[in-house]
Amino acid sequence: MRITDRIQEIEEELSKVKYNKATEKHIGLLKAKLSKLRKQLISSSSKRSSTNGFAVQKSGDVTLALIGFPSVGKSTLLSKLTNAKSKARAYAFTTLSVIPGMLYYNNARIQILDLPGIVEGAAYGRGRGREVISVARSADMLLLVISPFNADKQLNSIKRELEEMAIRLDKKPPEIYIEKKHKGGITLFYSRKYNVNEDLVKSILNEYGIHNANVIIRQDVTADDLIDVIEKNRVYLDYLVVVNKIDLANEKLKQDLIAKGYVVVSADKNYNIDELKERIFNKLNLISIYTKSLDGVIDKEPMILRANSTVRDVAKRIHRDLIKQFKYAQVWGKSVKFPGQKVNLDHVLLDGDIVMIVGK
Repeated sequence: MRITDRIQEIEEELSKVKYNKATEKHIGLLKAKLSKLRKQLISSSSKRSSTNGFAVQKSGDVTLALIGFPSVGKSTLLSKLTNAKSKARAYAFTTLSVIPGMLYYNNARIQILDLPGIVEGAAYGRGRGREVISVARSADMLLLVISPFNADKQLNSIKRELEEMAIRLDKKPPEIYIEKKHKGGITLFYSRKYNVNEDLVKSILNEYGIHNANVIIRQDVTADDLIDVIEKNRVYLDYLVVVNKIDLANEKLKQDLIAKGYVVVSADKNYNIDELKERIFNKLNLISIYTKSLDGVIDKEPMILRANSTVRDVAKRIHRDLIKQFKYAQVWGKSVKFPGQKVNLDHVLLDGDIVMIVGK
């Protein structure tokens, strides 16, 4: 049986089981089996995307991906936001490869990728959807592009496809920590009393072959939360909803979409593109970090990073081997108690900080 057939079989069984205390464990185990199968799909998709025209060299300070159904105008939108020239025609499925472009805004270089349009069932491979979504997983943020009509239906469908490919939108990783050990069974530790079904937790861990571990819990626990932590392949991304072709909608529909927090634009008419650029920049929550050489020279051009970035992120940006050679870093700015304080790789930086990295 193919992986996709097995997935559909389990999904059908899940849809028939009513959730209650008696079925909670059974449902949790079905979700665990389902997640393991989806992980296999993601793994195979990642390999195919790098050999079938969907591998893109990341550049700039951050990377965004445009994702949506065919014929919503992603290609035209990309051309208005960046200097890219994506092949676009007046019919569906015109973008056959990933087209990159660069948006320059407030000193930030924002790479935007125009992905081929996905279709219903993309997570199961329809229209090479798994490969497309696999590229989206590598982005820093997503622009979910929809048209004005049946907007909510389109949006829910896109979110469902992304969810099934282990992309979590506007969520934080669960505060559950698993420390494997050689013996002693499963032991649960709580920072305070949470809503946790211990039998469910142990059953799911056993399904993944984990029979001895300390589990540190700092939130209420659902089966989905625990599976996400075990799988370790979840991607947590911010997103904006962009409604293109708003010139085709009447004023009432336009105002309804704005009220939902969507960014309404018309790429074809060049309407509200500046507003979209500003919303993208604000949502990314970028900070400027300055690097300092060992001889005391501070780089005039800042390094643009996302908020909550660490010294590790700075080191990676400078050179991928710098982390191996890292001894300590000195920081001047708001994130330290005194100028030139020595910090480690996990030190969280703030806007305007100056960083000097010292190697071994």
